[in-house]
Amino acid sequence: MNDAYKTINQTLVGLFNEIMELEEKALTGSSFTDLTNNDMHVIEAIGLEEGNNMSKIAKKLNITVGSLTTAMNSLVNKKYVVRKRSEVDRRVVYVKLTEKGIQAFLHHEEYHKKMTEAILEKLSEEEIPVLVKTLDALTDFFNAY
Repeated sequence: MNDAYKTINQTLVGLFNEIMELEEKALTGSSFTDLTNNDMHVIEAIGLEEGNNMSKIAKKLNITVGSLTTAMNSLVNKKYVVRKRSEVDRRVVYVKLTEKGIQAFLHHEEYHKKMTEAILEKLSEEEIPVLVKTLDALTDFFNAY
């Protein structure tokens, strides 16, 4: 293995672990201590707009509707989410963030904003497209894997 490969591999693995750990610390240092990282990612996938159904959210998270149902039960019990069955098709369940859920979403969004700004402030205008291209390649890898 050459040095560039080792460096990139170590950096990617380290970044992934650090991001997960820091996201957890951001939650535990807030008023949302009852949320897990997984809970927060479900809240993020629900988003602020209306009309999200379970199938759409599960697809966005790349999980089964059954797995999402388990996570959703917890979020409903914690009062971050409300569910409502469709009047037209009772099989369809819509979910929406409560005011508490919206506050958690905004808190998480602020964490992501700070993380992104910390990166962008270190880069020149010429370096930003290179980073975007690199991240696109990484995204393509994950989507194809």
